[in-house]
Amino acid sequence: MSGHPESTSLWRTLRPALAILVGASVMLSLSMGLRQSLGIFMPPLTRDIGVTVSQFTLAVAVQNLMWGVLQPIAGALAVRIGFRAIMCTGAALYVAALVVLATAQGMLGVMLGAGVMVGAALACTASALAMAAAIRAVSPAVRSTVLGIVSAAGSVGAMIAAPLGQALTASIGWRVGVWGFVALAVIMLPAAWVASRADKIPLPSAATAVDQGSATQALATAVRTLPFVVMALAFFVCGMQLVFITTHLPSYLDLCGMDPMLSAQALGMIGGFNVLGSLFFGWAGGRWNKLVLLGGIYFVRSLVLAAYFMYPPTVTSTLVFAGVMGFLWLGVAPLVAGSVAEMFGVRWQPMIQGLAFFSHQLGSFAGAFGGGMLYDQLGSYELAWRLGVGIGLTAGVVQIAVAFARPPSAGKLATA
Repeated sequence: MSGHPESTSLWRTLRPALAILVGASVMLSLSMGLRQSLGIFMPPLTRDIGVTVSQFTLAVAVQNLMWGVLQPIAGALAVRIGFRAIMCTGAALYVAALVVLATAQGMLGVMLGAGVMVGAALACTASALAMAAAIRAVSPAVRSTVLGIVSAAGSVGAMIAAPLGQALTASIGWRVGVWGFVALAVIMLPAAWVASRADKIPLPSAATAVDQGSATQALATAVRTLPFVVMALAFFVCGMQLVFITTHLPSYLDLCGMDPMLSAQALGMIGGFNVLGSLFFGWAGGRWNKLVLLGGIYFVRSLVLAAYFMYPPTVTSTLVFAGVMGFLWLGVAPLVAGSVAEMFGVRWQPMIQGLAFFSHQLGSFAGAFGGGMLYDQLGSYELAWRLGVGIGLTAGVVQIAVAFARPPSAGKLATA
């Protein structure tokens, strides 16, 4: 019995690259899932070792800043010395970071573990490198769909990590919860090793002008390309909104007297709907303007954020909010990665995507630390979410407006 012709063709195309795609998906899933779930430890950790909310969120903000600063460097090094050295080093560093956090006795351990070390590990194991390995492994014809599949896999980690961490924390303590994360992080090591088989795949023979140039030339071309610059600046809003939610939603629900398990259920709901959203936007990005889709995501996210925080939370409203936000969550990843590959080619794609991601992480810093600082000063999250909504709506409108002037393809850049 034969399957649908399109599905059969896709399977035949992907089969030679399947091991790389599975490895990249598992690595990304755990890397993002563990990081997105760290907020569940904030209430018990801050009470146990005398760290304030703003201090914990400062560590998360530093994590995001480190991730952003190091991402272009990790992307460039992956081109120079290969994916294997970068990915495997990052996976090992992730394990070590969580061990430091599990044994933390004060702010120093939290800052090193949850901040500096996790941030550096993410630069080597998260979306930019995982997407770059996937792009290298497949043809342009199925690239957007494959990026959606890999991004969807990146959502599964939160569905596992958040409930596991919350259950261990509630029954035994937050340190045991973090040790549970350590056990999950160990799985990243073999996954990174398998994903790095992308090193053996040669670059396409029809290289673009950007592919043929140096790293400096590639970066110079990127910063002179208006659609890329606007996309990178709008990416700031993505980081600000998402990290505000993952970091502060548990604290907000605790402040409102909700069951602590609800925050873990909400993060798990985000992960579950993230799978659907990533698959959808990966598919949609192969058919419609990726930058218009990005602007639409930012605009709708902002409306959903406003609708949720305008009223006191309930179990139902929180889970609905998490589901809708989850659908709009990592769908940006295949759209950004695909846009960069279309504009500039494959060779320097991880480095240029890393440059855009630096803007995302500046937003993450603002969402984590800014939200914590405003909470400590005002005793509520109202101003923080209002700012997030206003900036998000603006970014969405600007991104959509500029996106109607569709960016040049890699082929056009090659002849420019």
